[in-house]
Amino acid sequence: MKEITQFFSREDLFARHSGIELVDAGPGWAKASMKIEPFHFNGARTVHGGAIFTLADFAFAVACNSHGTLAMGISTSVSFVKAATGGTLYAEATEQSRNPRLASYSVQVTDDQHAVVAIFQGMAYRKNEPIIPPGYGERAAAE
Repeated sequence: MKEITQFFSREDLFARHSGIELVDAGPGWAKASMKIEPFHFNGARTVHGGAIFTLADFAFAVACNSHGTLAMGISTSVSFVKAATGGTLYAEATEQSRNPRLASYSVQVTDDQHAVVAIFQGMAYRKNEPIIPPGYGERAAAE
């Protein structure tokens, strides 16, 4: 699990660019955070839906790849239930079902007061290959 969390923290460049950090992860679940910065706001001065989606999608990606098998999202949906205006947002992804080819996850995005900001559902297609390429650990250590 440690290698997978290091892989996502290092290799998901869009999440890093967006200020998203992986808080913790385990088999079938993950928690990520995003400290709200001025660039996260939309014209209405609330956190942009795309920023919230990106946070939820990152937690989903880590959770569905946590078993070591490469999994790619094939269907997602998000419902925004409360505006976020500052502080830190958290996304916690939980596996709902998994078989050799498909897996389903739910993600709750919450604010500093533990209020639900968004609810995300995602389905992933599980490929027949490892998420971490052979020799990745040695290459990452050398860089």
